Amino acid sequence: MSSEPPPGSGQQPPDDDPFRKQPPPAEGSGSPYGTPPPYGGSPQGGGDPYGGGPADPLAGMPPLAPSGRRTLARIIDMIMVAVVVWLITWGVGVSEFDVNSDNMQYGKSLAQSALAAVLYIGYDTIMITRSGQTLGKKWLGMRVANLDNGSTPSTQTTLIRSAVLWIPFAFCCACIWTAIAGGWSYFDKPYKQGLHDKAAKTVVVSTT
Repeated sequence: MSSEPPPGSGQQPPDDDPFRKQPPPAEGSGSPYGTPPPYGGSPQGGGDPYGGGPADPLAGMPPLAPSGRRTLARIIDMIMVAVVVWLITWGVGVSEFDVNSDNMQYGKSLAQSALAAVLYIGYDTIMITRSGQTLGKKWLGMRVANLDNGSTPSTQTTLIRSAVLWIPFAFCCACIWTAIAGGWSYFDKPYKQGLHDKAAKTVVVSTT
């Protein structure tokens, strides 16, 4: 279970985070109805499903990234990390499985799965905590953001997000789980969240 506080009532993003939402203009200046949020956001939305209130959490944030571009970025990241996993396991003599006339050595398969999980989770956590972007996301113009305030996710939030995505991938159902967790964003409304986004309360937005 996530220990993240609900949006709108928990830890605030650091002051130097360039992506965090800016406070609204002071009362008495400009339109009495406030300044319309950029990127087509609306100050009145369908409500925050996590209990943050009636205001649209996406107001003031860039548009959500297309699911197809997210999929392509994920494939790029998967290939890069998979090459590293293969090189390491090949170098130390650990293959996915070895078959002979008598048995299949599942111990080696487990060792490779554990290494894959550590590398994938570490890669995602380090990269997203630093800038909100893995290399795939950076090259394709998108980033991960906290749903409640638009800031770069914390280490704890990113670790939750990465673990939900990569632990099942590494140990049991790589293709099926990746398709379900990531493919969820194609149908999710209104935030286009994958299952890992829902667990961490994050969204993926465009940077271009």
